[in-house]
Amino acid sequence: MSDNVKPYSLFTDFDISLFKMGKHYRLYNKLGSHVVEVDGVKGVYFAVWAPSAKNVSVVGDFNFWLEGDHPLYVRWDGSGIWEGFIPGLTEGTLYKYKIHSHNNNIKTEKADPFARYCEHPPKTASVVCDPKHQWKDNDWMSKRASVNSLDKPISVYEVHLGSWKKRIDENRSLTYKELAEDLVNYLKEMNFTHVEFMPVMEYPYDPSWGYQLTGYFAPTSRFGEPQDLKFLIDVLHQNDIAVILDWVPSHFPSDAHGLGFFDGSHLYEHPDIRRGYHPDWKSLIFNYGRNEVRAFLISNAAFWMDQYHVDGLRVDAVASMLYLDYSREEGEWEPNMFGGRENLEAISFLKELNEELYLSFDGIQMIAEESTSFPMVSRPTFLGGLGFSMKWMMGWMHDTIEYFSKEPIYRRYHQNDVTFSMNYAFTENFMLPLSHDEVVYGKQSMIYKMPGDEWQRFANLRSMYSYMFTHPGAKLLFMGAEFGQTSEWNFQQSLDWHLLEYGFHSGMKNLISDLNKLYRSEPALYEKQFSHEGFEWINHNDYENSCMSYIRKGNNPEEELYIVCNFTPILREGYRIGVNKKGKLTEVFNSDSVKYEGAGNLNSIINTEAIEYDGRNHSAQITLPPLGVVVFRLNK
Repeated sequence: MSDNVKPYSLFTDFDISLFKMGKHYRLYNKLGSHVVEVDGVKGVYFAVWAPSAKNVSVVGDFNFWLEGDHPLYVRWDGSGIWEGFIPGLTEGTLYKYKIHSHNNNIKTEKADPFARYCEHPPKTASVVCDPKHQWKDNDWMSKRASVNSLDKPISVYEVHLGSWKKRIDENRSLTYKELAEDLVNYLKEMNFTHVEFMPVMEYPYDPSWGYQLTGYFAPTSRFGEPQDLKFLIDVLHQNDIAVILDWVPSHFPSDAHGLGFFDGSHLYEHPDIRRGYHPDWKSLIFNYGRNEVRAFLISNAAFWMDQYHVDGLRVDAVASMLYLDYSREEGEWEPNMFGGRENLEAISFLKELNEELYLSFDGIQMIAEESTSFPMVSRPTFLGGLGFSMKWMMGWMHDTIEYFSKEPIYRRYHQNDVTFSMNYAFTENFMLPLSHDEVVYGKQSMIYKMPGDEWQRFANLRSMYSYMFTHPGAKLLFMGAEFGQTSEWNFQQSLDWHLLEYGFHSGMKNLISDLNKLYRSEPALYEKQFSHEGFEWINHNDYENSCMSYIRKGNNPEEELYIVCNFTPILREGYRIGVNKKGKLTEVFNSDSVKYEGAGNLNSIINTEAIEYDGRNHSAQITLPPLGVVVFRLNK
């Protein structure tokens, strides 16, 4: 071996034992590159898992990328880990691993799977980095378990960092540090409780939006350095905004410098093409049955919570993980050991993932993007569930958009589309998503999904959002939808912020800000948002008028809210609804307010009457605005 590399290890025998069993959940403290001091000499320790390698060298800007000058030592314990200490190297060093495989003498040059920083794409080298940050979010972290819980408001603003806002004069996206000012101020103004970042881990291809990862432990260098992302998250926390990251354990790209065929063998991906290749995304699928791969993924999820203080992960494409026949024709997949279509290894992995994260990190949320009827996704593993805390309510999203895209004259025939969600609303802890996927690839922007003239389009969208925010469940809205972005989302362009100069768009922005405020201030909308006890129909059968009404409930019966929806452009004066007791109805929200560019058909305080209606002993007559949603509180 070369004198340029000294034998050294961060691993104990116990570490190796845990790694082999797939139970080492903090591998980022051992594998990768680490600035250390050995015998009084500073340098960098490197460690990489490559069990099929004949030899492994570190190549980089310090040795002119020459193989063989800095070879690593293979451990004697059969772990497949190569390691060594190179004196004199410092942070900022560019490097890769040159791997010579036993498999047909294949040579590959790979980025470090555990690198904490990478070169700006299209460059692909790893960068030695130990991002330092003095956290100032102690107050947030101490109260997170309370404020980030399922009985608190969860209103998520989904953001693609590269296209939320750009510096037009410089033709570039905002940096992490600039977002810490602009985005944080905007989230506060709009009253969102959470922000969700589409993947911030390093990725090579911009049009993938970040869903094809090559640097699982490295924040993308597009917007700054790793410590800058820590700064952004810290500022968000100091302003009481929770941070969710999109996380992609379902597949990864086959780029030459990435995880694919890493050491000349199918190391991270499943060797059987029927289980290791994704036909939809032309990408590779992790081998969830391999212990070391499970440890890699769980360590990665833990890394973002440990090192970056993130408050939750939205796990991408869970459905593709759960089923062996996902997007495959007959003959293109192999049943499991019981003859079924479920991927038992992936299911086991997801359960282990959630168990470890909830055990280690207080107050986090794990959210599944899962589009099938797989049971108990958001139920604890000890009850047989997958262990997520929430699941995206894809059925609600499809049915709601389908309903509101119809001309109001036809909605009387489709009342079931907008009421059906309550048949299964509490089978899971659901998040209602109007995400980026609904405003790309010819699907049109939210505002242009709506029928009618300009006034009706905006009134329709206001009523759809108002229905969403008063429906049980957490909320998610993709950036731009909150002010009626007219064009489809384009990852290369900024949102059309100039639209806020126009009344309808600024009115829509006011609406979302007030809906968030309503959601956050009314316990009836969040305390029992995942329980059937928090919802009661008043009338869901008034399909002739395309109207429906319901009650939302929290822990205090005196704080119940009455919600009445009119999904036609007809003003309905004297519209009668049943109420549970005698009292006065006070309007607390009306989507037809002139503040939102509505027509201003509001209600003053209304006395209930001892007239039976909707199966109740009392009722009241209200003014129901066209294409409007009204929220009342019933006081004594």
